[in-house]
Amino acid sequence: MNQGKTEGQSWDTFAKKALCGEVLTLEEGLSVLHASQDQLLPLMDAAYRVRRHYYGNKVKLNMIINAKSGLCPEDCGYCSQSLISTAPISKYPLLNKETLVAGAREALQRKAGTYCIVASGRGPTDKELEQVAEAVAEIRATMPLKICACLGILREEQAEKLREAGVHRYNHNLNTSRANYPSITTTHTYDQRVVTVKTARAHGMSPCSGVIIGMGESDEEIVEMALALRELDADSIPINFLNAIPGTPLERSERVPALKALKVLALFRFICPTKEIRVAGGREISLRTLQPLSLYAANSIFVGDYMTTKGQDVTLDHQMIEDLGFEIEETAVS
Repeated sequence: MNQGKTEGQSWDTFAKKALCGEVLTLEEGLSVLHASQDQLLPLMDAAYRVRRHYYGNKVKLNMIINAKSGLCPEDCGYCSQSLISTAPISKYPLLNKETLVAGAREALQRKAGTYCIVASGRGPTDKELEQVAEAVAEIRATMPLKICACLGILREEQAEKLREAGVHRYNHNLNTSRANYPSITTTHTYDQRVVTVKTARAHGMSPCSGVIIGMGESDEEIVEMALALRELDADSIPINFLNAIPGTPLERSERVPALKALKVLALFRFICPTKEIRVAGGREISLRTLQPLSLYAANSIFVGDYMTTKGQDVTLDHQMIEDLGFEIEETAVS
C-alpha cells in the first residue's frame, strides 16, 4: 500500500518536472517503464496532465504515401523493403507527380493535417528529388496540408531544395539506441541519421525523428533514446512498435505488450513534454484494444496504411477520437 502511494506521488512529481522544463534522470525514466500494473492509470493520468497542458484534447492526424517501395540497398533488420528482406511486397520506383498529388487529396478526406511522402532507399537521386519537389509545390499551392518528406539521407543542397519547394517537415528516425544500432543496420550509422536530422533543421524544415520499440533494446536504452531525441530537439517524435514482418531478420521478435507500450508513451511525454508524440507503426498490433489509452500521452497518430503493412480503418480512428471526447486538428498549417 505504501509503495503504491509513493509511486503515485512520483508520477505527479514527474508531471511537475516536465511542465517546469526539468528532465527525468535515467533512474526516474526506468521507474516509469517498471511501474506496476496497478499504477498504470495514475501514470497515464500524470502523462495526460502534461499532454493536456501543451495540446489540450486535440489529436493530429498524419497520412503516409509509400512513394517508392522496395529496391533499397540498405540492410535494416526490421524493414520489409531492405536488401536482405524476403518479404513478398510490391516493388516500384518513385510515383509520378499526379499520384503524389492524388494522395494528398486522400489525406484531406481522411482529415489528416500532415501528408507524409515516404520513399525507400539510402537517399534520393536528384531526379527523384525533383519529382517530389514538383509534387510538393502543387500540393502547397492547392491544399491546406503540412508536408513531411522522408527520403533517407540528405545532402545539404537537397535539403535546401525541399525547403524551397515547401516541405514543412523532414523525417529521419533514430530507430534505436546508439549501442543497439549496429545489430539492426550495418550499411549506415547512427551518427549519419543524427546528421540528417540536423541538416533538415539547418535548412528550415521541422525535424521529425522517432524510434521503433521492440528490437532487442534494453529498458535503459529506451530511456536513452528519449533523452537523445530531447537533446536533438526533434519537433515530432513517432513511436513505432515493431511489427515483426515475416521475411525480415526480426520476424521472430516478440510483440511489445500493450502495457509496456503505454508506459513507453508516458515516458516520452515526460521527457519530451512539448513535442508532438505520435503513436505510429505497430500500434494496432501492440496496443490492440488499449489504443484509446495511448492518446492520454500521445497527441498524434497515423491514419490509413503504413509503408508495406495495413493500418486500422480510418473510421475507427475517427470514432476512437470522438468517443474519448477529443478533437481532430484538421488544419495543421497555421
